[in-house]
Amino acid sequence: MIVRSAAINVMTAAARKAARGLLRDFGEVEQLQVSKKGPGDFVSAADHRVEKVLRQELKKARPEYGFLLEEGGVVEGIDRHNVWIIDPLDGTTNFLHGIPHFAISIGLVRDGEPIAGVVYQPLTDEMFWAEKGQGSFVNERRLRVSARRRLDESVIATGIPHHGRPEPELFLKQLARVMDATAGIRRFGSAALDLAYVAAGRYEGFWEIGLKPWDIAAGIILVREAGGYVSEIDGGHDMLSSGNVLAANDHLHLPLGSLLRSSI
Repeated sequence: MIVRSAAINVMTAAARKAARGLLRDFGEVEQLQVSKKGPGDFVSAADHRVEKVLRQELKKARPEYGFLLEEGGVVEGIDRHNVWIIDPLDGTTNFLHGIPHFAISIGLVRDGEPIAGVVYQPLTDEMFWAEKGQGSFVNERRLRVSARRRLDESVIATGIPHHGRPEPELFLKQLARVMDATAGIRRFGSAALDLAYVAAGRYEGFWEIGLKPWDIAAGIILVREAGGYVSEIDGGHDMLSSGNVLAANDHLHLPLGSLLRSSI
């Protein structure tokens, strides 16, 4: 029997509660109020509503913790060691175009290290969750990263830079190298789900540059607890600050990293 900690119970309950309105909004996406944050970046009324519910539920359970919110920014807590990092709707562009691939992401970071994470895909009712030292799961099933050892048998996920995102030339060089070495590349538009899918063994690896902490905080712990490795592309470990991420199973993290670095 799987025993969830109090923190995971709080996070999963908050995600499920927030998802009710998100599912309703997805059915009425044409009526949603939408604004632009920056080049190629959109925010909808759904983002704000979900973030409000998540913040209320998590604050009720852990009133002393701080927040780093995609829409609401930094909210200092009395406890300076623990911070909730939240993306209320990872995959907003998919959501606004009626593409059924988006998620709620909640990470709990302690002294700069992700220690628990939840990524909830409401349309499929897949609750990915993990806690440091306790393993990684989807609903009640234990997750393990893929066991494939060869890049030419592997499917790798990525994010393609869009208008306003950095370094498209570098990405195209990386893409050419990975295309030539692997069985396929996928780009579905949600970094949180890309990392969850690496944890689930659906992809062998994932890389992207220019991400934000709320895109990856939960996914980092999911991959690690499923037996995978997560680092910066250059091998560093400050992903939350740099936004550059390479995640893969234990066999392919080094060769995939070498391939990407050879593009620089």
